[in-house]
Amino acid sequence: MAEPITTYRRRRATAIAAIAGIVVVGLLGLRSYGDGEDEPDGATSPAAASDVLPAVSASQLPRGGRSIFPDFRVVAFYGAPQDEALGALGIGTPDEAAARLERVARDYAKKTRPVLPALELISTIAAAAPGDDGQHRIHQSHEVIGRYLAAARRAKALLVLDIQPGRGDFLGEAKRLERWLREPDVGIALDPEWHVGPDEVPGQVLGSVTAEEINAVSEYVAAFVSDHDLPDKLFVVHQFTSEMIRDKERVERRLGLEITMNIDGFGDAPNKISKYTQFTSEAASFRNGFKLFYEEDTNLMSPGAVLGLRPPPDLVVYE
Repeated sequence: MAEPITTYRRRRATAIAAIAGIVVVGLLGLRSYGDGEDEPDGATSPAAASDVLPAVSASQLPRGGRSIFPDFRVVAFYGAPQDEALGALGIGTPDEAAARLERVARDYAKKTRPVLPALELISTIAAAAPGDDGQHRIHQSHEVIGRYLAAARRAKALLVLDIQPGRGDFLGEAKRLERWLREPDVGIALDPEWHVGPDEVPGQVLGSVTAEEINAVSEYVAAFVSDHDLPDKLFVVHQFTSEMIRDKERVERRLGLEITMNIDGFGDAPNKISKYTQFTSEAASFRNGFKLFYEEDTNLMSPGAVLGLRPPPDLVVYE
C-alpha cells in the first residue's frame, strides 16, 4: 500500500517503548513475567477476576442467537488502556469506550443486518524492551481483561483478545488466555505485524505469521466451542501486506469459528479500497474485515462509504 507506514510504526514504537518503561515501575495492570511462570504477588487470579463479571447465557451471543455472520455486522474499537496511541479503545474507561462505540456502530445497523459491537483489547502487547525473558512482549493482567469483559457484557458486546506476541508464539499466548476463551462472548485476534523473529525487535521490522501457526491457534480455540457447546467465536487475523500471512491458501476453516481477515492498512480512501479489493478477491476467501484509523487515515471514510465497499465488510474496526 502506498502509504507512510513508517509514520504509524514510529508512533506505535514510541508507545510500546513508553509502556515498557511503565512496566518496570509496576503500573497499569501489565505483567512482564514469562510463559509458565506464576503471576507476581498481588496479581488478580482468573477466578477472582471472574467473580465480578455480569452473568451471561453460555449458549447465546450477547445480542441473541449463536451465529455471528451473516446475522450481524461486527463494529469494534481496538486498543489498550496503557496509551491512547494504542487505539480508540484505550481512551476513557472501558464503559465510556463502549458507549462511544455504540454511537459509532449505529450508522452501520440495518434492519436486515443489525450490529454486534466488540471491544478488541490488546491482551499481549509487543514491547521495544526485551523484558525478563527476552520475548519483547508484555501481558495485560487478568484484572484488566476482566474489567473490559465486564464492560462488554454491560454493553451486550463481544470482547476480542488481540495478541501481539513479539518474539513469542501465537499458540503459547493463546493458551495463556484459556480461562477467557472458555467464555461464550470472548473471541481472539492475531496481530502478525508484531510477531518477529528471534533476533528482531517489534516496531523495527514488520512481522508475519504462517498458515501453520494460524491453524494451530484456530484448532485450539475451536475446541472450546465444540467441547462446551458455545456460540460462534470471532477469530480475526490482521493483515496489510501480502507477505504478512504466508501460505494463506492453507489456512483452514473451523466449525464454530468466524475466521476473518481484517484489512489493516491506513491512508487515503483510494489506497485503502484498492488494498481491500486486492485481498478480498484472493482465492483464499474468508470473512472480510476493514480497519479505520482515527489518527492516520486521510479523510476518514464514512460508514456509508465503508458499506459501499464490495463486498461489504463483515467486520469494521476503528483504531
